[in-house]
Amino acid sequence: MKLTSEAIAARADSSRKKYWRRDELPDLSRFLTAEKHRIHLVGVAGSGMSGLAGLLIELGHAVSGSDKVSTTETERLQRLGLHFHEQHLAEHADAADLVVFSSAIKNDNPILLSARTFGKPLLRRAEAVAAIMQARRGIVIAGMHGKTTTSAMTAHVLREGGVHPSHYVGAEIPILGTNAHWNPRGEYFVAEGDESDGTLRCFHPEYAVILNIEEEHLDFYSDLAAIEKVFAQLIDQTSGSVLYNIDDPNTARLCGKRKCAVSYGFSERADYRGADVELRNFGSSFLVCRRGKKLGQATLNVPGEHNVHNALGVIALASELSIPFNKITASLGKFEHARRRFEIKYASDRFLLVDDYAHHPTEIRATLCAAESIGRRRLITMFQPHRFSRTKALCREFGSAFDHADRVVITDVYPASEPPIPGITGRTIVDEIVRRGHRGVTYQPRLRSVHRDVGNMLEAGDLVLSLGAGNIHEQLEILAADLVIAEKLKAIVSEEGEVRLYEPLSNHTTLRVGGPAQFWVEPRTEQAFAELIRFCLDEHLPLFAIGRGSNLLVRDGGIRGVVVHPHGGDFEKIEVEGCEITASAGVKFRQVAYAARAANLGGLEWMEGVPGTVGGGLRMNAGAMGAQTFENVTRIRYLDAEGHSHVKSRGELEVFYRRFPLLEKNFAISATFRGQPAERAEIDRRLRESQEKRRTTQPVAKSAGCIFKNPVTIPAGKLVDELGLKNSRVGNARVSRVHGNFIVNDGQATAAEVLELIDDLKRVARRKRGIELETEVEIVGEPE
Repeated sequence: MKLTSEAIAARADSSRKKYWRRDELPDLSRFLTAEKHRIHLVGVAGSGMSGLAGLLIELGHAVSGSDKVSTTETERLQRLGLHFHEQHLAEHADAADLVVFSSAIKNDNPILLSARTFGKPLLRRAEAVAAIMQARRGIVIAGMHGKTTTSAMTAHVLREGGVHPSHYVGAEIPILGTNAHWNPRGEYFVAEGDESDGTLRCFHPEYAVILNIEEEHLDFYSDLAAIEKVFAQLIDQTSGSVLYNIDDPNTARLCGKRKCAVSYGFSERADYRGADVELRNFGSSFLVCRRGKKLGQATLNVPGEHNVHNALGVIALASELSIPFNKITASLGKFEHARRRFEIKYASDRFLLVDDYAHHPTEIRATLCAAESIGRRRLITMFQPHRFSRTKALCREFGSAFDHADRVVITDVYPASEPPIPGITGRTIVDEIVRRGHRGVTYQPRLRSVHRDVGNMLEAGDLVLSLGAGNIHEQLEILAADLVIAEKLKAIVSEEGEVRLYEPLSNHTTLRVGGPAQFWVEPRTEQAFAELIRFCLDEHLPLFAIGRGSNLLVRDGGIRGVVVHPHGGDFEKIEVEGCEITASAGVKFRQVAYAARAANLGGLEWMEGVPGTVGGGLRMNAGAMGAQTFENVTRIRYLDAEGHSHVKSRGELEVFYRRFPLLEKNFAISATFRGQPAERAEIDRRLRESQEKRRTTQPVAKSAGCIFKNPVTIPAGKLVDELGLKNSRVGNARVSRVHGNFIVNDGQATAAEVLELIDDLKRVARRKRGIELETEVEIVGEPE
């Protein structure tokens, strides 16, 4: 029959579950491979559609395409001639002879509606690929798991074997150059068959490789029987050999008794058998036998026993096509993964980051086993469930899929255009994993925070694996980029120093609120601190110093760049010489007070009640008991913004109430304080006086110290008391009932709650007293 545009339109406008008949395919094949037309692709940015676009361009068609986003792949295709639209508009297909759409495109897409209205021919992606295949000797790789890797491996082996195949694979394939290619020299066409929407039935290949069959895509299929029906139709439509995995029960049952069936696997009954499998770092080696006779040894440079299975299928196919075994094994040894198939994103002696597309429990188990075989210290996994329907249907299977992971962080479901199902979230899987006894799993509903959760738990020797078919890999890429910087920072502070990613600053402030530090660094030496300053300057990284974290309010979004905490080593020294005490920046004020007591030096007792360190106290000119830091300072030593050391005496310093401008852009190293000789008994009396005043006038709860500077006319605490605002609260942030100038954290307060409460206090003071309260606490960081 002649395939007219009207026939195409009529078929495409019929039920979405009907497919082209074999007697219709030759004309469509000629339309796509032997003629030149104007073709528009709806959803062209998808991996499958972008591959089809590349094929059609190579076949000489004038190709246009539309999608909601552009990608590196659409940009590459534009350079080859694709006319791309970053939206779907009805008029985009006006000039097209044919419109092709992916399964992700909904029926109400404006281009599809327009095409149907005006009788424009419509075709699904799989129908187009199947028709193109008809012009060649077709090879379809099908199965629930592993088909992208196996189809890429097949195309690579056939290419290396001199067969010059065309190929169509559903992912970026670095070793093949592109995910799809039309080679006019060869007679074979290798295609990855998509079973997810039933369009696997569109194909009529000469060879089919069936990897595995199990329950999956239950948003489309009613049950396993419905899935097997589609695979059975593909097998019926295969004119030559069907190569199948004999170790997969469903596949073996469906294929085992078929005429021209060729089996592969580890079973002794397999026609092509793998034996003596040795898994090693990022690869494997195994013996291959054909119908009981040894063919030889094969080596893979991709990890996991599941990939040995995939390779056996490729070996069986290539051998049936008469490619010599030595050429097959040579090409397998050079094979590299497709994008997002155990793709290494970062590797060093300390850390390894790998991304994989696995999103079904079976795939997850196989990928975790492959990762475990690499032999890293711990296996940490971040996982994004894909589709609410899959999460609901396979919840129990997901519960056991992560047994090989030491730590698991699960985020919310990637919907893939599905509407939510009430009660089904990422926590559904977490609860099932916990129910099975795994104690290393956490739920992080906010995708953007996953890299932080994982990064903060990292230890040297860890392997981090991102799993999922959505956009979880973007979190791994952020982590990888930050690890590059973190490793350089670690080299600066050496083994004795500390570097942590995304350290919660709530752990390092006395108020116990605050988001993460992008890079938390603890140098132990002045030299390392100076090198750190210069590195941040060269890399344009913000650098913020923190001591004990008193008088500091960090916003919930944390602090970008490096947060340096000089601690230990050079920064914990105290030296007494005569009436002077020199203390490093990391020394607590309380330690200075008691060092003075031990040396019988008075005048520094007030420091006993200041919760901060010398560095922090200098920066804000801290005070207590009517005294201020710089009343006792004789000189300071600091590093400037370029890491150079300076010493200045008190007379050279400009100091204000609760502010020392020099340290706004420079960094304290030490300070020398002067005391006065005094009797030990008198010193002890003053210390007790300080302690008693603090006990009776300040709360013992978590706080940052005084929130506001004292106005000229009235102390801030008294003002708040007179306004009746003591004990007022926002969430878990509350004004202390003991002292009106303190805000305390009653539990899990957020910085946003504290800031809102501060604004409330300022607003009431302004409205009722005309007083502008000014914060004394330093507010830093970014909102969440």
